Amino acid sequence: MTDTYDVTDRARQLVEAARQLFLAGVMSHSGHANLSVRIDAERFLLTPGFVRDLRPEQLATVSLDGRVLAGELQSVSAEIISMHSTVYRARPQVGAVIHTHSPAATAFAVAHRPLPCRTEPMLRFGQAEEVPVVAWGPRGSDVSVRGVAEVLERRPTTAAVLLANHGLLVFGPDSAATAHLVVAIEESAEAEIAATALGGAVDFPEGALEDVRAAIARVSA
Repeated sequence: MTDTYDVTDRARQLVEAARQLFLAGVMSHSGHANLSVRIDAERFLLTPGFVRDLRPEQLATVSLDGRVLAGELQSVSAEIISMHSTVYRARPQVGAVIHTHSPAATAFAVAHRPLPCRTEPMLRFGQAEEVPVVAWGPRGSDVSVRGVAEVLERRPTTAAVLLANHGLLVFGPDSAATAHLVVAIEESAEAEIAATALGGAVDFPEGALEDVRAAIARVSA
């Protein structure tokens, strides 16, 4: 069982991640999003239905089987508990999940087009492959959740999926890393769309991921 100090720390990290997403300008006009962070094998903290000006004490504690154990959720967040739970069940190493309607990434979701990995930030922040599309299903429905689970099983190394006609779902080891990847994906989607006017984006050369990893290792050594 994770102790209270860890829970408090993780709550603060999640709130800071939400703040950073707004500062980075990757949120939709409405600011809609939902964020969660794992507490332990059976519980996670979830945003209550809004993320703008969020405070740690406003987060709800939720079990993976869908019960609200502490705090309150608006219906808009209660609907998506199973989406977050599905990711945590499928990926035991995942520590945080973020769903946004980031405009450029959502354009790919609306077009049902996977987002290629053609920018270095995507390589560096954990998505060294295209972001796949999950078939549409009503928000929070069994159809939608099954679609997420199926893509995660089929694509075991992806750290993000596009929800068709909906938005972006990203997951990572902690709140900060997951937020960094949201930003990298949104910037990559923007660049991909802009590159169309210049004749289209171009793939990395073969071995690019290994080169980036080597560069990171040299700095970290």
